[in-house]
Amino acid sequence: MIFKKEPLTRAIEAIVAAGGSEAREAKLVAENLVTANLLGHDSHGIGMIPRYVEALVEGGLSVNQRPKVQLDAGALLALDGCQGYGQSIGLEATRMAIERAQAHGLSITALGNSHHLGRIGHWAEMAVAVGLVSIHFVNVISFARVAPYGGADGRFGTNPFCVGIPLPGEPPFVLDMATSAVAQGKLRVAHNKGAKIPLGWLLDGDGNPTDDPRWGVVPPFGAMATFGGHKGYGLAVACELLGGALTGGGTWHYPESSKRRVLNGMLSIVIDPRRFGTAAAFEREAHAYLEWVRQSPPAPGFDRVRIAGEPEREMRVKREREGIPVDQETWNEIRAAAAKIGLQPGHIDSLAEGG
Repeated sequence: MIFKKEPLTRAIEAIVAAGGSEAREAKLVAENLVTANLLGHDSHGIGMIPRYVEALVEGGLSVNQRPKVQLDAGALLALDGCQGYGQSIGLEATRMAIERAQAHGLSITALGNSHHLGRIGHWAEMAVAVGLVSIHFVNVISFARVAPYGGADGRFGTNPFCVGIPLPGEPPFVLDMATSAVAQGKLRVAHNKGAKIPLGWLLDGDGNPTDDPRWGVVPPFGAMATFGGHKGYGLAVACELLGGALTGGGTWHYPESSKRRVLNGMLSIVIDPRRFGTAAAFEREAHAYLEWVRQSPPAPGFDRVRIAGEPEREMRVKREREGIPVDQETWNEIRAAAAKIGLQPGHIDSLAEGG
């Protein structure tokens, strides 16, 4: 199935609004999710809607919330997300972090207890758009789906890490990644498509590598691996300690639960690089370094060397032109979620098709 951006956004907006969100929040959530799809991050796109609706029904997601300030010490902020939509909470928290960094040269923001913050690169892109560097450590309280290095079952979440760096004269560097070998949503997408996954992403119920994504999607669950063995594992633990424990949002340290909410904590460090007085050197060295890296001959199967952020920008151009692909199973799940909160699935179909 192929959808255009604007009608698909209106369809998702209608579902969020039916869940009780005010117009502003419904629009923010829909635009954020569809943008993730546009960039090729389908795992963080509209396929999250069924999970959000389940969390609403369960009571683990609260609509129309604002970040609650727990500490305001100038360059230091501590915020409670009040289990509100992360697309709204994350936006306000990032705006506050940016304002403080512009005023002080640096800000450190601890955000705890937000519902799913979506694609973390979205918040880095806000910072680089105004010339700021941002670093984000994020933990996930949902299901323990990732195994520690040397372990055979899930003990923590996919725990994203993100860095955004503005680059003089060209689009920014935005590294946005899960510390697991793959984002959990990509397993859902593969399962819905009936596709196999690469070995090294997932362990089955006995702790053995598997190419069957169902071990990450339906019970009985296996566990995802971290990327890079012990290296990804170490970064995942750092995200749990900084994004979870330090923010006050909490860490994962209890048996499996059936709760459908997805809570995130995020420690954001935002820096104004102009305050260092190294602007000329940064421009010169960044340009020389990136030119050097890009001159590497492409390996078999590649057309050229890219830096983080380029594949997403290329995908956006393609999908804005050709449309956003959505597999039938994911769309069926979205229609069923709409029905749970009183919307006719046919109405959602009509909106998404431009009717």
